[in-house]
Amino acid sequence: MKIGDKVRFVSEVGGGRVAGFQDKNIVLVEDEDGFQIPMQIGEVVVVGDENYDTGHVVEMKQQAQQREEKETEPADQPITFKRQPEERKGGEHLSAYLAFVPIDVRELTHTRFEAYFVNDSNYYMRFCYMSCESGSWHLRHTAEVEPNTKLFLEEFGREDLNQLERVAVQILPYKREKTFALKPTIDVQMRIDAVKFYKLHTFQENDFFEQPALIYTIVEHDIPVKPLFVDARQLKDSLYGRNDQMAREQRPLVTPARKEGEPLVVNLHADEILENANGMTSTDILNYQLDVFRKTLREHEKDKGLKIVFIHGKGEGVLRRAIINDLQYRFKQYTYQDASFQEYSYGATQVTIK
Repeated sequence: MKIGDKVRFVSEVGGGRVAGFQDKNIVLVEDEDGFQIPMQIGEVVVVGDENYDTGHVVEMKQQAQQREEKETEPADQPITFKRQPEERKGGEHLSAYLAFVPIDVRELTHTRFEAYFVNDSNYYMRFCYMSCESGSWHLRHTAEVEPNTKLFLEEFGREDLNQLERVAVQILPYKREKTFALKPTIDVQMRIDAVKFYKLHTFQENDFFEQPALIYTIVEHDIPVKPLFVDARQLKDSLYGRNDQMAREQRPLVTPARKEGEPLVVNLHADEILENANGMTSTDILNYQLDVFRKTLREHEKDKGLKIVFIHGKGEGVLRRAIINDLQYRFKQYTYQDASFQEYSYGATQVTIK
């Protein structure tokens, strides 16, 4: 059908000549008086090819639909292809983290924060992120996260930190459209230290974000991280060695001079690295000990093969667990092991610079 064709109406009396097309489905028919009548293309036939049966009308409509589909721009068509997530070497072990990122790290006293769930493995993860308020749990976010991706959870300010003091994450790991090793579900509770959000040095460079972030480990290398729940008085006693006077008397100070091949020994006990701890909370002391630990490793990062023994004591094991977490996340390139039992009992960890 083209302009100038003589046409007749199918469902009513009348007809005329095709004067133009209003759109893909509407034809303008000019009658004997010069009036243009808009009609559905399926409701008119070219004179000479009249066919009033239902099948012909349906065929005309199908032809109009085909013309419309051909004229549709590719950009307007919906995308149905979805690329499968890429897997990486070493991603068969479960690793997942909670990350807190300041929106403007330069204005730390006023900025708001973003929370993310980081899936650093080749498994899909269906998770629930919850917080405890007045003894009852509140679901903050639940979703499915693809392998090796991160997902935005929420934005919050310091006025919301009290709600995040105690959080829990439950994870169900699996793979799609392929076989996989069955992993146990993860159920971890942890405390979020609100004080950290006021200190710039707690936001560190990391592998997941371009800007500094505060990272809490949920599970790493298939091992769920146990929360650092400990009584403040017990922590202070362990830091000062009040429960182990003999160990305190025998533990060495930082090695003043060492022979070639001997390890560097760093004593992290609070009364050895702090001149005065008055006014410091248990958390402040722990953060200071970790700062000394990290600064020591960074100062000797070029001393390949150097062994450094960090004395942290036995106590409740809080400082040791924090050190191990750092070695597994921030200093993955270094190897570590328990230091000599004969020399340091169970209270020291040896790190080898690689």
